[in-house]
Amino acid sequence: MNILVTGSDGFIAKNLIQFLSEQDNININILCFNRNSNEDYLKEAVIKADWIIHLAGVNRPLNEQEFIEGNITLTQKIADLLKEHNKKTPIILSSSIQAEQDNAYGQSKLGGEQVLIDLNNNQGNPVYICRLANVFGKWSRPNYNSAIATFCHNIANDLPIQINNPDAVIRLVYIDDVVETFWQMIEGHYSPEQYFVIEPEYQITVGDLADTLREFKQSRDTLITLPVGTGLTRALYSTYLSFLQPKQFDYRVARHGDERGVFVEMLKTPDAGQFSYFTAHPGITRGGHYHHSKTEKFLVIKGNALFKFKHIITGEYYELETNGDEARIVETVPGWTHDITNIGEDEMIVMLWANEIFDREKPDTYAMSITE
Repeated sequence: MNILVTGSDGFIAKNLIQFLSEQDNININILCFNRNSNEDYLKEAVIKADWIIHLAGVNRPLNEQEFIEGNITLTQKIADLLKEHNKKTPIILSSSIQAEQDNAYGQSKLGGEQVLIDLNNNQGNPVYICRLANVFGKWSRPNYNSAIATFCHNIANDLPIQINNPDAVIRLVYIDDVVETFWQMIEGHYSPEQYFVIEPEYQITVGDLADTLREFKQSRDTLITLPVGTGLTRALYSTYLSFLQPKQFDYRVARHGDERGVFVEMLKTPDAGQFSYFTAHPGITRGGHYHHSKTEKFLVIKGNALFKFKHIITGEYYELETNGDEARIVETVPGWTHDITNIGEDEMIVMLWANEIFDREKPDTYAMSITE
């Protein structure tokens, strides 16, 4: 399958081309057209293409005439070539929600849409017009593609950001959702329609956006991460990280050491606890306390461990051994005092999860040694 991608050096195209290259169930030949390509190549690519994904456009011109040339003229050239060679090639057009607005950019996008609507009416080419909200994601350009790109770049690099109206609402769509929807169109999951809205579409105020990005940056100091596993926060976090330079890929956290070993906190969450690890030298016992509500999970990564438990009321006693050669999680249970002893000859390393962030004002931790 030959797929012509116009604007191939742009933000959306880079993500799309990478996505297409990963589809191993079909042989895809990508024909790239950009501002450095000539018209002879455009003609050749249009004739050869089985699909056209038209991403080329202008959104930051030196003058309004460039809007017309970038968003209408090229689209007309493609349509004329298809008509000249009687090619009914389906076309996906990257348009904009600005096409609904009475401004130069929006009207130029609307003009590009009309060219393809006429092509569909006169020749029957399937046309998919995608009116995109503000697209964001990795490889976007600061001070060009979107406010998110600019904010991510500046906050990651300790540069100021400008906010004119913190209550202004931005409509957003994530790059991964855009390219996946384009591919689903090619696979036949959508019927051609005049207008498509890529979903999910997110909304956030400029002020909340800036606050969220600042929290991402501060999380390296606080260790507290936002819920970055789903939805808009996930997409924003991925985008923010994509603006880090290689020298920013790592950061140090506090390492607390004493005669027993070391203790290091790695990650904290507002509603899903925290992760850490600790070490213990041979013969060292850690713990010797109980909790009323707090719970923990221990996983011995290296070494040999003896866990001991004692019910604080009944005195019931239990112990178990585990080691780094078995993936075995040991849980602490409220109302049972517990400790862990390194019974091996080498350093013991243990991963620890607690269901809540440690609160020094209310630690829910009470000392009680264990005797059988």
